[in-house]
Amino acid sequence: MFGLISNITAVPGRRDDLMAILIESVSNMPGCLSYVVAKDLTNEDTVWVTEVWDNKASHDASLSLPSVRKAIAAGKPMIKGFGNQVITTPVGGYGVPVAQAR
Repeated sequence: MFGLISNITAVPGRRDDLMAILIESVSNMPGCLSYVVAKDLTNEDTVWVTEVWDNKASHDASLSLPSVRKAIAAGKPMIKGFGNQVITTPVGGYGVPVAQAR
């Protein structure tokens, strides 16, 4: 599996609009097991996105989907910047299948 945890700083006052766009774009993404958009409680402009994919290729392919490209174009003016991005290897949890030992 492939995991990605990212934070995005929205233009002041646009966080809710940006989150709505991110949430709308997540249906029908082949290989996406989980995509969670969350508010940062300490910064009113920060959004956290936690993704779990069956593999990195599925994540990379999602960036070419028309719905994702549309969301990127719509959200871009609302983004002030990107923070840290952490790549993970999910191994299981609620809603995530247990990874097979290798």
